[in-house]
Amino acid sequence: MVIDRGPARRHTSASYSLTIRTETANLPGTLARVLTAIGNEGGNLGQIEMIESTDDRRVREIVVMARDEAHGHAIVDHLSELEGVHLAHVIDRTFRAHEGGKIEVVGRSPIATREDLSMVYTPGVARVCMAIRDEPSTQWTYTSKQSTVAVVTDGSAVLGLGNIGPAAAQPVMEGKCVIFKTFADVNAFPICLATQDPDEIVATVERIAPVFGGINIEDIAAPQCFEIEARLRSRLDIPVMHDDQHATAIVVLAALTNALKLVGKSLDAARIVINGSGAAGIATARILLLAGAKDIVLCDRAGVVAADRADHMNPYKSDIARVTNPRGVHGTVGQAMRAADAFIGLSAPGAITIDDVAAMGRDPIVFAMANPEPEIRPEALIDIARVVGTGRSDYPNQINNSLAFPGLFRGALDTRAREINDEMKLAAAAAIADLVASDELADNYIIPSMFDRRVAPAVIDATRRAAIASGVARVDTALSS
Repeated sequence: MVIDRGPARRHTSASYSLTIRTETANLPGTLARVLTAIGNEGGNLGQIEMIESTDDRRVREIVVMARDEAHGHAIVDHLSELEGVHLAHVIDRTFRAHEGGKIEVVGRSPIATREDLSMVYTPGVARVCMAIRDEPSTQWTYTSKQSTVAVVTDGSAVLGLGNIGPAAAQPVMEGKCVIFKTFADVNAFPICLATQDPDEIVATVERIAPVFGGINIEDIAAPQCFEIEARLRSRLDIPVMHDDQHATAIVVLAALTNALKLVGKSLDAARIVINGSGAAGIATARILLLAGAKDIVLCDRAGVVAADRADHMNPYKSDIARVTNPRGVHGTVGQAMRAADAFIGLSAPGAITIDDVAAMGRDPIVFAMANPEPEIRPEALIDIARVVGTGRSDYPNQINNSLAFPGLFRGALDTRAREINDEMKLAAAAAIADLVASDELADNYIIPSMFDRRVAPAVIDATRRAAIASGVARVDTALSS
């Protein structure tokens, strides 16, 4: 059966918003013409501010949200054609937000007097240095190590943009650092490395590790990311986590737990298809297996990942193939989705179709998480899928790793954990899922917002307790804090 619902209308987004300064004559109806033109082009109005008003002219700044860059240009072009309307300037609000970078270093100890300087720096600092030399564990007490994480990338797999290199990756890493600080008071700093050689990356991170209480690996392509994480975890005595793998997997587990509860299905009986067998896909499969899932089928560009498939495989795909696909499914992702209960997309835009979703089982769950463009647009699935989630903030059910990693690292830092283990990840997922009560669950509310103030404290507490219970914590702070 082919379902044709016509083109899906895409949402406007603040990420494609403009501040447009208009100069118009002070005549009745002029502003209405401007606003009508924006509306006719499908723009979404934000704030309108009067900048200058005289007897003969008006200067206003109008915030307009578009669907994408091309749509923004179309709105501006339309406005520029209006008689009596001059566009003084057009500012891309997203670029403006990044001007000068998004992070800075701020001192915690004020230096206003000679006495302050003598304690914060020389000569007083020498005594603290010698104390750390004599008892290295006191570095956790007397330096920023206790609250500092390195966000390390080589720029090889950045946010759906691909291999754009370390310099172009820095805005994403800075954004990650802001999220760390905002949601869990973790001081994070971007480390964008001018190498994509795993040996050099491992060696570099080892050398800078003494400063940090944890290492967050970010946007490093598979399969190198698996090797880099494994080697660093074996060599360092602080938490090392590839966020794109494990934080994503944690939040997917939390969302799927609640979505299945909503539709009256169980994880151990659900048929789950994961499209994308890179870092996030494999990590998601592994945590779902740990949580009790039995029937998971992974797919990639070549189709279903199976133990007997010879082409387009690597050791990591071969390993996960041994513990997934219990029914021996073969073929395309669309074929794998037939009668499936849940689809988890960690792949690319356009990877699945409306017909693929329509062929799924009762009350299908679709997590289309490719960023910035999902595998299928949520608008296309109205009355087809029961629950739809994406990785985007402009749709309901945002399944975003930001729900997990700030609290996860904060909990690990608070207990001075040697690693972030499976017990801590499962605890974090349960904590996130539990924040949505059974009587609150709805098609458009299966997971809390990252702006829900309960999220980070819940994840921090769960992670602390799991670190202590599993024996990886150096100190016990879970019950006293």
